[in-house]
Amino acid sequence: MPPAALPNSPRRTIPAHIAILLLFWLAIFCASLTQPPLLDDADATHAQAAQAMLHTHDFVTLHVDGMRYLEKPPLPYWLAAASLHIFGETAFAIHLPLALTVLALAFLGYLWASRAFTPRTAFYTALFLLTSLGTFLFTRVFIPDALLSLLLALTLYTFLRALDQTNTPGGPFMRRILAHEWGALYPYLGWTALALAVLTKGLVAPLFIFTTLILYLSLTGDKRRLYRLRPFSGFLLFLAIAAPWHILAGLRNKGGANGHGFFWFYFVNEHVLRFLGRRIPADYNKLPATLYWTLHLVWLFPWSLFAPAAILIALRIRRQRTAARDLDATGQLRSRLDLIQRKNQPTEHTFTTRTILLLATFSAIVLLFFAFSTNQEYYTFPVYLPFLMLLAAAIAHSETTPPTSFIRYAFTFAYAAFVVIGLAAALILTRGLWLSRHVNNADIGDLLAHRDVANYTLSLSHFFDLTTSSFAALRLPAAVAAIALTLGPILTFLLRKRSFASILTIATTSATFLIAAHIALIRFAPMLSSKNFADTIQTLERTHQISPDTQVLIYGDQAFGSSLPFYLDRPVLLVDGRSTSMLFGSTFPDAPPIFLTPNQLAAQWGTGPRKLLFVPLDQRSTVTRLLGPRAITLSESSGKALLTDRPPTTVDTIPESPGR
Repeated sequence: MPPAALPNSPRRTIPAHIAILLLFWLAIFCASLTQPPLLDDADATHAQAAQAMLHTHDFVTLHVDGMRYLEKPPLPYWLAAASLHIFGETAFAIHLPLALTVLALAFLGYLWASRAFTPRTAFYTALFLLTSLGTFLFTRVFIPDALLSLLLALTLYTFLRALDQTNTPGGPFMRRILAHEWGALYPYLGWTALALAVLTKGLVAPLFIFTTLILYLSLTGDKRRLYRLRPFSGFLLFLAIAAPWHILAGLRNKGGANGHGFFWFYFVNEHVLRFLGRRIPADYNKLPATLYWTLHLVWLFPWSLFAPAAILIALRIRRQRTAARDLDATGQLRSRLDLIQRKNQPTEHTFTTRTILLLATFSAIVLLFFAFSTNQEYYTFPVYLPFLMLLAAAIAHSETTPPTSFIRYAFTFAYAAFVVIGLAAALILTRGLWLSRHVNNADIGDLLAHRDVANYTLSLSHFFDLTTSSFAALRLPAAVAAIALTLGPILTFLLRKRSFASILTIATTSATFLIAAHIALIRFAPMLSSKNFADTIQTLERTHQISPDTQVLIYGDQAFGSSLPFYLDRPVLLVDGRSTSMLFGSTFPDAPPIFLTPNQLAAQWGTGPRKLLFVPLDQRSTVTRLLGPRAITLSESSGKALLTDRPPTTVDTIPESPGR
């Protein structure tokens, strides 16, 4: 790749970068805040916890469907509850903090990369983060990993700034001001961010940070600089922020299963036993390490295609620096004695080399940890920013340095692979559109294969359910994606000798594809969310066809229909649902009586208050055998059903208040 002309004035460059990044963020993340509705499983389950916090004003103990929910720290739910209070109880309010977190992470990457590398590297870092598949995919649901990534990155950056204060730019006066005023804040900002990370995802945060710092300080020989992190006073600040919630949660949640309370469940079960694969209940995944690592080629796509070129560039830079150390000021090779003496001297690291070493160390620790622990694909979200910053630095470096033939071939391979993958995907989409052209059914749930890959616990499980006819419900997003994946890669390949233009073209192609993917997710909503059933129930109540004391039940685990209690804004009963996140909370003496056995449901069906039973697809045959013809179907969608034990009637009127 030939050198690219870089802007000379940062005053003009930075505003342009910010404007472009904001445009991409608005198009990918901000425009998707209102749709689809909250999805069943983790998305709506975590939203319930924030909703309950808002209603009960209990900011210590989380509750889901009225039951104690002690698996997670509270910070994401505090933020979500505040958003619900401001914007109302909607999907927008739940997903807005996620979108803002991604924006903050992108700008933190820009800030860090601009100091460690160049403005072009900073721009690429933020752009790569905003347009990567994994960033988009793992912010579609309410999970804490994006916030954890932001806080861990902020901790690393501020700690590195504290360790590197001697490199503060500016004259003596400004250096004194920054070093003694702003510079003194960096370690405390780091300890604060680390404490907030603990309140976001638990003890993995200090484990990752402390292990990274120990290895980093050992590799750099900078143990003497440890005092700059203010370990004593900083750790006291860390405890002052992180400890109170843990203490209060332990005091308020005693007497669970076998006398176990919060401390055992949270620290032993959720941390130690989860790592060992012995957590109760056993509702987690464990991918093989090789597959788990390889999947990052997908999560960081399309930028992962440049990884071979980045590795070659890094090796070239390392060789050049080694060769430079072996030469004296006149360009002659140093004597053997001089080389030995220089090797025994401590290496002076710049902020750039410190950044590279710190990010590489942190990423290796996170990847190794989850290779041995139980894992989900999104657990390694914190390494996305480090990986993409190093990748961006390599690409930006190639723009100012004539490449070797191997590096040129690696870039050509990346562009060619983007063309092949894009055209192959476009061909598959076009074929699906053509073969489904006569299908008129718009309910995608009725058109999928329901192959139940990995019990739908993997992030892309529903991708394997696609059939030819299912493209009938995906015509718009499939067409948009097919056009983008045809034109974008071809244009990128034609612009490959103009690095900045080709990178922007890839980013635009990726953003267009992600927008199409979000439209597809909206089309999947009837299958992935139960909001339409909540709307049906509320309509029946509003028209007085059912009374407000109607019992709403979910057959099976609450995660099967967790958006129901959120949108109905009240707890629901669970039939054969004492499992997963409901299990431990149900062992407390004051747990609400929300559980029924199948036999109890059959015995109570048709008696007492009216019952509305939500039945997920995989439980339909079980419920049919249990209730038979006594079950009346009110609504069906994507294989799910809402059943009642008596026909709707205007006789079910709202009872008058006493004294009316």
